[in-house]
Amino acid sequence: MDDLALNKVLAAILTAGLAFMLTGLIGDALVRPARLTESAIKIDTSAVAAAAPAPKDAAPQEPIAKFLATADASAGEATAKKVCATCHTFTQGGPAGVGPNLYGVVGGPHAHMQGFNYSDALKSKTGPWNYDELNEWLTKPAAYAPGTRMAFAGISSEKQRADVIAYLRSLSPNPLPLPPAP
Repeated sequence: MDDLALNKVLAAILTAGLAFMLTGLIGDALVRPARLTESAIKIDTSAVAAAAPAPKDAAPQEPIAKFLATADASAGEATAKKVCATCHTFTQGGPAGVGPNLYGVVGGPHAHMQGFNYSDALKSKTGPWNYDELNEWLTKPAAYAPGTRMAFAGISSEKQRADVIAYLRSLSPNPLPLPPAP
């Protein structure tokens, strides 16, 4: 290839690059999008919450003692491994996952695992995890402790909750006595 042909190829590349750059500059000059300083869509959630029907689980719950009398810890273990094991561990001295280790949770304080970063909603709960509180928590964590970071909808079946609580109860060297059945 001679020098003149090489010059023509380089000139074509340079011209294309300049044309592309100028087209971009002209486009930016003609179209000036306004940057939003606040959201363009305003959602008033208070009106939605006021108009929403009361949730089905707003009715008072039956005491969990009724279901604990016939609870199956092995079925609870299967449910816990399926539903809870994504975030929690169950072994004595086990590490935290996304959520705390649940060994010894029944009868233990609400923020039972040392070193785990609990939400303020759970830190504000006092006293030990008893059967009724665990039942309420497993029904709907966000209702039991508004502001919790636990993104879990809950377990709707009383039987499954009782089974899971029976399994969690078994994860202790000294299990808390079961409440008397009504």
